[in-house]
Amino acid sequence: MVVFILERAPASVRGEFSRWLIHPKTGVFVGHVSARVRDLLWERLQKSMKRGAALLIYTSDNEQGYSIRTFGNTK
Repeated sequence: MVVFILERAPASVRGEFSRWLIHPKTGVFVGHVSARVRDLLWERLQKSMKRGAALLIYTSDNEQGYSIRTFGNTK
């Protein structure tokens, strides 16, 4: 499972994410995609976001069961 929380994201990024993930609330995208798709979405986000910020939480094989990535200045 993956959860992306986007702040100040351009419409093109939100549109790309809505193709792959459910969009339950503004700036929040949730779904179950492969690690490859997750990483490709993260790379696309980093290239497209100039002033925005993002938080990614995803299932991981560690003691907590998840990992977190951040990009930009999140609130």
